[in-house]
Amino acid sequence: MSDTMSLSRRADALEAKMAQELDYIVIKSRLHMLAEGDLGSPPNAGALMKANPNARVLMGDDPRLPAMPEKPTLVDFFRHRFGPSMHLLQSARHAVTAGLPEKMVLACLLHDIAVVGFIRGDHGYWGAQLIEPYVDEEVTWAIRAHQVLRFYPDESVGYEYPQAYVALFGEDYQLDSYIEEDYKRMRNHKWYMSGRQITLHDIYSFDPNLHVELDEFTDIIGRNFRQPEQGLGFDNSPVAHMWRAMIRPAKYL
Repeated sequence: MSDTMSLSRRADALEAKMAQELDYIVIKSRLHMLAEGDLGSPPNAGALMKANPNARVLMGDDPRLPAMPEKPTLVDFFRHRFGPSMHLLQSARHAVTAGLPEKMVLACLLHDIAVVGFIRGDHGYWGAQLIEPYVDEEVTWAIRAHQVLRFYPDESVGYEYPQAYVALFGEDYQLDSYIEEDYKRMRNHKWYMSGRQITLHDIYSFDPNLHVELDEFTDIIGRNFRQPEQGLGFDNSPVAHMWRAMIRPAKYL
């Protein structure tokens, strides 16, 4: 039996046990399974329900997670859905100290929200898409661009290729071709330096001894993030479903 199948079967057994003990059944998304190297079939909801006739698949709020307000704000997501965000808070503090305009402080605050709340891979692209309806276009562009620019040194502003990347990816790491193509387009863009500013205030924001509170930035958020009246996830925007996915990440359908 392969290690992958062993892990998959152990996960199925755990989910079956949960179904017997609880009145709801959690079925992982395909993306979650693939991230674990699991190419097998998803757990059979019907079989799990047969073992516990009172159970139902999860279609509403997940009782394992903190409850979200009826009309959730960006701050609510920071407090109840995003993982540890000190890196983002430190990055925003660096931007304030450097005298950057408020919209760029917001860009630094939000540049990795996909990492802390949604999907790690290609996080700059995902993060930019998440906030696009609610922020200045330059903020969206800068967050998307930092995904690419962080791999490219810029001596004019003192940015070097991070040594942490050498340790994480290896010295022989080669960039994907889409990153290289995007860099060619971004390097001469009018907002190039906005994306570059994120990389500058990103790299120095890993101080384990520096504690920054989200409350420092609530006014900046209020002035620069167009919070929808209906709440994030419920405003019929092109990205509302992405915010709902963070509210109810285990929703069956």
